[in-house]
Amino acid sequence: MISVQLNERCQGTCELCNSVPAVHEYTVSPKKDGLTENEVALCDTCLSAMGAKDKGNYWRCLEGSIWNAEPSIQALSYRLLQTYKNEDWANDVINSIDLDENTIQWAMSAFEVADVHKDSFGNLLENGDTVVLTQGLNVKGTSFTAAKGTVVKKIRLVTDNTEQIEGKINDQTIVILTRFVKKG
Repeated sequence: MISVQLNERCQGTCELCNSVPAVHEYTVSPKKDGLTENEVALCDTCLSAMGAKDKGNYWRCLEGSIWNAEPSIQALSYRLLQTYKNEDWANDVINSIDLDENTIQWAMSAFEVADVHKDSFGNLLENGDTVVLTQGLNVKGTSFTAAKGTVVKKIRLVTDNTEQIEGKINDQTIVILTRFVKKG
């Protein structure tokens, strides 16, 4: 069931294929607030095709929906076109449009990979992990050196820097570079 406002905007028709009745409200991620301006009205076929492989020819309908004035429809259309950008028709559409930069960022946000913390061997680090120092480290602001092989328990990830973690050595919380640790 779609909201009254969304139904008024789409006039009961799917906003991507424009050929069958819209029956689903689809919020274009990463937006979550459920505002009509962040949603697209979809039919059953378009909704199921979004998760399917090899639906390139089906999505030729995006050649029309990308020109809709609504940023949510543009963002979703652009995102789906990016999935098929290696096909000539999709690449032609992408190259022929001039969307607002914010709309493009919204669309491309689905392809962003979250920054992750990794140890010196490429293993994923998480809050609470135990790590072992791979070399001796001079600890700035203290009078001790953390020896190679020192175990650091219950690490915390530094949120704005994937190359740093925090941990306690000799009862002092210090910042440690991830390239000098291995997951224990």
